[in-house]
Amino acid sequence: MNFVIFDLEFNQANNSKPEKKCPFEIIQIGAITLDSSLQEIDSFNRLVKPMIYNNINSFVSTLTGLTIEKLEYEDPFINVYKDFLDYINKGTVIFCTWGMSDMKELFRNANYYRLSTSILPKNYINVQPYVTRYLNFPKNISVSLRDAMNFLDIKHQDNFHNAFYDALYTTMIFQKLYGPDMVTQVYQPYKIRNHTKKQKQHVDTIKLIYQFEKMFNRDMSQEEISMIKLAYLMGKTGQFLK
Repeated sequence: MNFVIFDLEFNQANNSKPEKKCPFEIIQIGAITLDSSLQEIDSFNRLVKPMIYNNINSFVSTLTGLTIEKLEYEDPFINVYKDFLDYINKGTVIFCTWGMSDMKELFRNANYYRLSTSILPKNYINVQPYVTRYLNFPKNISVSLRDAMNFLDIKHQDNFHNAFYDALYTTMIFQKLYGPDMVTQVYQPYKIRNHTKKQKQHVDTIKLIYQFEKMFNRDMSQEEISMIKLAYLMGKTGQFLK
């Protein structure tokens, strides 16, 4: 049995309408494989040429350092995905992730291109909540990957939001905390969840901008207002919790 700790970086629409079937396009896959003794035996690191969105979202580019120029000559997702399947298809595998967004987007991107997900491991361990428990934080607290490394006193460089290094740091945390209390779960990508319909809430953007102007004691420019609104919407997705 092997553990494959993987991480993804995503791109998304700038100001245009996002692709509903794939709003977050994978632009990097990073992974580390551990054997049953938690020893590293393999690794995977590939950039992906974006095919859904022609430009890299400005916020994503700032966060990851990735630009369209750095990605335009890379292989598209279809090719990289097949190579990733070859990489993980070596016996029984349990996926390990930091949060659940990477599992969701890996399956969603594969389905968007009508690629088979039958051999993708469904068994997984979400490492993030075990860190919360280990640190005796409230259950509703989602610790970022950077903060987790600092709280656990694990040495690291300042290269977060790179899929390979995020996978590496998640691996280091997993190696430190792994024990019998880490329960393997089964991911069900097609499970239909019935939720009680909640009343839709809207953000008062006028008050939001006013709060920023009050904090900085000056008027916000139109560019700053646009960035604040975009950052708020992107933050709601939870995809940048590391």
